[in-house]
Amino acid sequence: MIRINLLPHREEKRKQKQAAFVALLALGGVVGVAVVLMVGAYNARAISIQEERNGALTSAIGELDKKIARIATLKQEIEALKARQQAVEDLQGDRNQPVYLLDELVKQTPAGVYLKGFRQEGQKVTVDGYAQSQERVSELLRNLAGASPWLEKPELIEVKAAALTQGRLVRKVVEFNLIVNIRRPRDKDVVQPTSPPVPAPTPSAAGGQAG
Repeated sequence: MIRINLLPHREEKRKQKQAAFVALLALGGVVGVAVVLMVGAYNARAISIQEERNGALTSAIGELDKKIARIATLKQEIEALKARQQAVEDLQGDRNQPVYLLDELVKQTPAGVYLKGFRQEGQKVTVDGYAQSQERVSELLRNLAGASPWLEKPELIEVKAAALTQGRLVRKVVEFNLIVNIRRPRDKDVVQPTSPPVPAPTPSAAGGQAG
């Protein structure tokens, strides 16, 4: 019988398999490292591109912010110029207000009403006077509220019974005090809402009813 010893061949094959396994592991490691490097390079490139885009966007936003700031400054300057222009126009128009005021008071004061004085503070005019009756005061208020192009929003402050002495004659009258606004020329042509009916004035408790 012939006996063949196969142990050396098996050992050789085992060594070859181990070498092949080690070679595969080494190849896998190299491939893994290569993949990691490629992915890292790709990510680095993508990050670099994104950073460039971010830088461009930041620069553009900065330029826009500067333009917006300049526009806001220009708007403020324009508003300031408009305000100064309006102030000059109002100053020029206000010089003629006493003329308009006197003319309108003469036009709108009905018969039976006597104005004893008035004073202007800004756009408000305080008027004091006497009237033959409460109806005359109501008529004056209606005229100032709706018929006058220069005067508006009259407000009756006080009305009371009073007595006027003319020589030996004593007449019972109604004494009144009211406030009315005077319009500026730039407001005169503005359409005003229809004023509500002016209620008849009620004498103060201290003055009693007019005769």
